[in-house]
Amino acid sequence: MISRRNILMSTLFGTGYIGLRALATGLPASFLLNPRKAFADNPTPACGMSDKAQYIILHTSGQGDPINASVPGTYTDSQIAHSLDPSMAPTSLTLSGRQYTAAAPWATLPQNVLDRTCFFHLMTSTPVHPKEPDVLKLMGATAQSEMLPSILAKQLAPCLGTLQTQPITVGATTPSEALSYSGGALPIIPALALRATLTNPTGALTTLQPLRDQTLAQIYDLYKNGASPAQKAYIDSLVTSQSQVRGIKQNLLDSLSSIKDNSPASQVTAALALIQMKVTPVVAIHIPFGGDNHHDAGLANETAQTVSGVATIASLLSQLQTIDLADQVTFMSLNVFGRTLGPSNTDGRQHNENHQVSIAIGKPFRGGVIGGIAPFANDYGALAIDSKSGAGGPGGDIAAPNSLAAFGKTMLAAVGTDAPVISSMISAGTVITAALS
Repeated sequence: MISRRNILMSTLFGTGYIGLRALATGLPASFLLNPRKAFADNPTPACGMSDKAQYIILHTSGQGDPINASVPGTYTDSQIAHSLDPSMAPTSLTLSGRQYTAAAPWATLPQNVLDRTCFFHLMTSTPVHPKEPDVLKLMGATAQSEMLPSILAKQLAPCLGTLQTQPITVGATTPSEALSYSGGALPIIPALALRATLTNPTGALTTLQPLRDQTLAQIYDLYKNGASPAQKAYIDSLVTSQSQVRGIKQNLLDSLSSIKDNSPASQVTAALALIQMKVTPVVAIHIPFGGDNHHDAGLANETAQTVSGVATIASLLSQLQTIDLADQVTFMSLNVFGRTLGPSNTDGRQHNENHQVSIAIGKPFRGGVIGGIAPFANDYGALAIDSKSGAGGPGGDIAAPNSLAAFGKTMLAAVGTDAPVISSMISAGTVITAALS
């Protein structure tokens, strides 16, 4: 147990637990790794992007959940099968001043959240569960077969000053949901493992105050004799006070101690803790939304998990408000495929390679519906998308097979990535400007 705990600590906080020192002092890990060089170079954050940088909480699933059966954009055709449960009744909601219809749970999101919630009707081109890694690689559209969360993390880490660039997954339920970084597999860190490592009586968070004092003492002589007035002012603006450290420690301990399992709610708690500790720019979780529901009488499981899934998202967004991170964190989802929508789907749904819905909620987004659906191949499929208006239909400049890549490009643009970088990282599709605030 000690060995595994040490391995996990090194994974989270780096050699010498430099990340804990950064958390304890408020100073960037890059500065603490080599303060002498940092003073010589002028210690300022290294970021080539704008101030749009966001932490990302990514819901990804290899189950092929029926999210696409309950969202705005799928209530325009009376032939589409929806759950008839009263808790899923078609309900009007407003996205940035425009009215849509969706299943009732989505209408429970606060209006200020809906105004930054964007629903993307996409085509992943696969009906195969184990192809989830390929979908995360945008089905061959990314340079060197890099996963989208990895690309996002590489762009965001320098701006956010996170300890590590690699994403972390706390919620993978199958091997296909595990993430990779530059082609290498990344470990899965369940919520319970994070709690056990950080909240035990001799755990990392209990040492923050002495670690702060020790670290500041180590750099004091260099600060006193080797820093210019401007550099000292920069360092002073970052250093965390003793009282702040006590607050950070207690808040994180209270939050992590509440984890009792690896449920979606616990995954959200773990993800928020990792972001508050500035460990990584991207955390992946798994929220059940109906699963692989080939046989689901009356769509009962789809109903129950849609209600609970939206409630989990709502809780996440509420917690972000509480900890004052609502404008710094974006929630996004990407599913391996969607489900069939035709009128025969009353006892479960089949795989749909032609339609999947991804969701983005955050400050960079304008509330709305991107794309749409139409009858296709004995069921329904995603339409082409007009990148400027977001409308779905014939004549859109983004063909349905390129909509997945366009989604990836749009996510990168949303967090401030420069256009030439986006084009070099993703070969197909176009940024959907209509989705951006």
